[in-house]
Amino acid sequence: MGALRLATGRADGLRAMETTLDGAARSFWAAAICLPPFLALRLLGEDAPFTARALSAELAGYVIGWTAFPLLARRMAIAGGRGLRWPLFVAAWNWCNVVQYATLVLLSLASALGLPAGLATLLSLAILGYALWLGWFLTRHALALDGFNAIGFVLIDVATGILVSQVVAALSR
Repeated sequence: MGALRLATGRADGLRAMETTLDGAARSFWAAAICLPPFLALRLLGEDAPFTARALSAELAGYVIGWTAFPLLARRMAIAGGRGLRWPLFVAAWNWCNVVQYATLVLLSLASALGLPAGLATLLSLAILGYALWLGWFLTRHALALDGFNAIGFVLIDVATGILVSQVVAALSR
């Protein structure tokens, strides 16, 4: 429920998030929840990996994608004097990823049901913008940062995602 409140711009959603290291670890169950939609999106998408090698690369990238940024964010949070708030941040980040996967699945279903390509592209851009905003919003509130410093976390998240995607693409060939 906390992730849904955050997803609609309500910082009080953080009260539903766990704030301990154990809670942060438990929040990685979000990765298990998102695995079926991830596989469906990958296997049914235009760039669908149909080889065992490509699927293995995608799965490795999935695991790395769920762990690399939180580990980088921990170092950044500690360096910025926000290390004690990192478990809250990770819990919020993980659970908000479930919301983001849900929006991607809905877009994919709409596209499969005949959504015009132009509208699908527009909605894809809107979802990307929303994901960037949500990452910024939850970072700002979970780590108690100003808006500018929260942008740094979002940029590292995006850069990490791009790097992982490039490695997966190279390994898939």
